[in-house]
Amino acid sequence: MKRAAALVCAAVASTVYLLTPAPLAQPTAGVRAASPGLATPGSKELAQKIVASAENGTLNWREAYGYVEDIGDGQGYTAGLIGFCTGTHDLRTLVERYTRDHPGNALARYLPALRRVDGTASHAGLDPGFPAAWRTESKVPAFRAAQDVERDRVYFDPAVHRGRADGLGALGQFIYYDALVFHGPGAGPTSFDGIRSRAVRQARTPARGGDETAYLDAFLDARRRAMLTRHPGIDTSRVDTTQRRFLREGNLGLRPPLRWEVYGETFEVP
Repeated sequence: MKRAAALVCAAVASTVYLLTPAPLAQPTAGVRAASPGLATPGSKELAQKIVASAENGTLNWREAYGYVEDIGDGQGYTAGLIGFCTGTHDLRTLVERYTRDHPGNALARYLPALRRVDGTASHAGLDPGFPAAWRTESKVPAFRAAQDVERDRVYFDPAVHRGRADGLGALGQFIYYDALVFHGPGAGPTSFDGIRSRAVRQARTPARGGDETAYLDAFLDARRRAMLTRHPGIDTSRVDTTQRRFLREGNLGLRPPLRWEVYGETFEVP
């Protein structure tokens, strides 16, 4: 099921982003920042569907809570809703936070091992039981809710805040969200802030008086370059025939109906 999500892990492995988030720019009065954009319930649901089309090959993003697999990307196990990884801090942090509130959960016994393997591809102390424990715990509503909270804390909410600060509408905020999911936060050249830094050297954000379409084109150019830098030869259709398609259609509000192609499959939202 999971074909591309583990690339997220490789992107964030060297960034202790959960401990040192980048400061958010402040919105400029009078720009689109006043709009809720992607934060409305309907738009957020749509965002999860589009991400899931690339991450899981489905629009039913709720299928991913119990996913767990090592897909051989050098970051250990990839698991759950947004591709948390044992090698990249976020899975460990998720289980730590969840265990504070639910100490008897099926994953708590693996916390010592998760701390030891963090930052590596190792399964030491996790095999053979960790995948089964993850699938078991993912049937518990509280753990599903914990995955939602961590997704929002690390990826979705920062994307919306940064997008609003840059004067972007729902499409721009989604473009930021997908970039954070795939590349991870951080200032490195192939992480989110590195990509944004390259984009603002090419075009001004709407908050600074720039044209929204021109800026998003520059951001997607920088994003695509970062994908190919980190993973030469990778399929970049989640940019080329998904986000770029919406942009060329002038759909800055990311309003349905939508049709896009990613990794050879076509998806539609009426």
